[in-house]
Amino acid sequence: MTRIQRSIDEVLSGARVFQGEYTDADWEAARHTIARELHELRWVRLLTDRPAPADPPSALPERTAYDLRTLCRGIVRDPGATGRVSAFDTAREPEGALSFSCLLYLADEEEGARFWWQYAAGAGNVTSALCLYLLHLSHGEMHDARHWAHQVDDLNSLGWSGYTPVEHRAASAAPDPVLGTEVRYTLPPPGRVVAEAAVKDAVAQLEAPDEGLGPVPQPTADLAVHWRDLLPA
Repeated sequence: MTRIQRSIDEVLSGARVFQGEYTDADWEAARHTIARELHELRWVRLLTDRPAPADPPSALPERTAYDLRTLCRGIVRDPGATGRVSAFDTAREPEGALSFSCLLYLADEEEGARFWWQYAAGAGNVTSALCLYLLHLSHGEMHDARHWAHQVDDLNSLGWSGYTPVEHRAASAAPDPVLGTEVRYTLPPPGRVVAEAAVKDAVAQLEAPDEGLGPVPQPTADLAVHWRDLLPA
């Protein structure tokens, strides 16, 4: 192939974007797109700069996945988890749905965990909304994460008085409303190790999915009885 030699002026002339080719509406739409992307970047940087526990991953998706897993371990090993899961099995109590969801998440059953977190958050459980906030951030799903951040704020304003394993509150990320709301939270203190092999074994023994719910894991009557097996001595 013959290579055509062109001057730099010819190259720049061909690459130039002529203002006359765009309408005022086009320029306004482009300006809003750039502003929105800059707002998104600033919001992510605000979250990334938040103080984190010792030695977690530094990138936002990995850090929030780390935080969610840490939170789930704390909820699973909570002394009241057995009673909550038992109540969830018999009456679908939202606090038990939170514990059950965390068990599923630790067993890498993310879709089932998401379903029951949404169920519990819809019933007013604010910590389940926090879990969904962290889950979406871990996947880089900023729009959905902002939605659940607002849900945390709304549920906190209703004065949820049930089981709340860690402190968390929603706060304005910046004066600009485009940035939405972020959630500041604490994590459970270090405690007994949760045996993840036992967690996966417990989830493998759950009941077959209910036809009305599709492929969503269901609890078993003896899950609470064997809950202590998840926490080796």
